[in-house]
Amino acid sequence: MVEQLDELYREVILGHFKHSAHSGELPEAQIHANGENPLCGDQVTFHLKLGNGRIDRVRFQGKGCAISQAASSMFAAALEGKTTAQARQLIEAMKALMQGTEPDDAIDLGDLEALSGVRKFPVRVKCAALSWNVVEQGLAGYQISKSSTNTISDIVVGAKNGRD
Repeated sequence: MVEQLDELYREVILGHFKHSAHSGELPEAQIHANGENPLCGDQVTFHLKLGNGRIDRVRFQGKGCAISQAASSMFAAALEGKTTAQARQLIEAMKALMQGTEPDDAIDLGDLEALSGVRKFPVRVKCAALSWNVVEQGLAGYQISKSSTNTISDIVVGAKNGRD
């Protein structure tokens, strides 16, 4: 049974890597956040378009290993329709999952659950985590820009996903 689940998870990851419905640019997005893992060269940029208190659309661009790019695809799909608070909960759930803690049942990980096997390979955790670290930085930067007296309409954030 475990082998069947591992195979299913591998298929989900490869499917997102080869055929992401969320790759590309989103010039009208309010948040443009990018990051890289200097240890392996993975790079990703997330574009988030917000509206009515929710994340309306998400697109990402990147290059790197199958894990980083599939995680970006899965994470982009999971973010659409969420509030920023729900997005932060999802980020925390993924961090916990990578540390071996099962997430709250109220949080639906969807395809992201396929990444649970990555924690067996500590060197690959940063590949998977790059996407949610970048989005977390982007959301934080956007919140700061909204709470300041600046009139910044877009936020561009860069992040490194190196040794933490």
